[in-house]
Amino acid sequence: MNLNRLALYLCVLSTLVGICWADDLLPSWTDAPSKKAIIAFVENVTNKDSSGFVPVAERIAVFDNDGTLWPENPLPFQIAFSIDELRRQLPEHPEWKDDKFIQSALAGDIAPLLADHYKGLFHLVAVTGSGMTTTAFAARVRDWLVTAKHPKFAKPYDQLTYQPMQEVLAYLRSNGFKTFLVSGGGSDFMRVFSERVYGIVPEQVLGSHAAVVYELRTDGPVLLKTMNSLFVDDGPGKPEAIHQFIGRRPIACFGNSDGDKAMLEYTTMANPHPSLGVIVHHTDSEREYAYDAHPKSSGKLVAALADAPKRNWIIVDMKTDWRTIFAD
Repeated sequence: MNLNRLALYLCVLSTLVGICWADDLLPSWTDAPSKKAIIAFVENVTNKDSSGFVPVAERIAVFDNDGTLWPENPLPFQIAFSIDELRRQLPEHPEWKDDKFIQSALAGDIAPLLADHYKGLFHLVAVTGSGMTTTAFAARVRDWLVTAKHPKFAKPYDQLTYQPMQEVLAYLRSNGFKTFLVSGGGSDFMRVFSERVYGIVPEQVLGSHAAVVYELRTDGPVLLKTMNSLFVDDGPGKPEAIHQFIGRRPIACFGNSDGDKAMLEYTTMANPHPSLGVIVHHTDSEREYAYDAHPKSSGKLVAALADAPKRNWIIVDMKTDWRTIFAD
């Protein structure tokens, strides 16, 4: 084969591959049952001739964030941010040397922070965020995302979203779905990047939150962050938040831990519409992490995994179902 023919052959081959790739609805997924189930569900609820057709207004999909759309090991990213904030502010606060939770965080000992219903973790959030304006807090998060890098992957945290899940978000939205973040992470933290990273606008972000206080200053009105009336958007809190802030029952739910179990139940059990429940199972220690019952920090998956077969929830095996984990 001469060089001209070889070049022509390669050109035609690359074109054909590109066409096939473009026709693949979820190209980063292998042809496993999980991918087929997601596509079959979407085709069913969007087909006007189908008995399972769901009007556009009722096509609501909810997504957990940590462990579902990006990693949560070795720490959820907001905890990493809070610890970095502690280190940054440490010289200004000598009194912190007597704070057991702060000292645990600085030493990398996360267990005391998660005990007693995350008491230590909320203390860190209060120390690093309470009392400042929402604008100042958002600026600190943006600055951190520019400079901080994940300890394992050595990339900025906002470049570590799961490419297969990004494709699901885009696929659902192209079929008339509204996509919401419903996460235990802080609303103010996630809203800084949600639109840029996920295409999810701030008003469609539901997270843990506390009361803010309005104040009129000489340079204009501000909102001050507090830890009053704290609402934790995890476990039963997730369906409660969905009712309070969305007002419609989802028909698709994506999670990865027992903290998402109530949201999965609310979405799929006795729903008048066809519904889809999906659990991302971390099984790839080489490309990401492998855990369920014994995570490094958060993301325990035991009860929801056990319930999945009888609830018809789809289990996504990251190692076998995803061609790639992160976008290049």
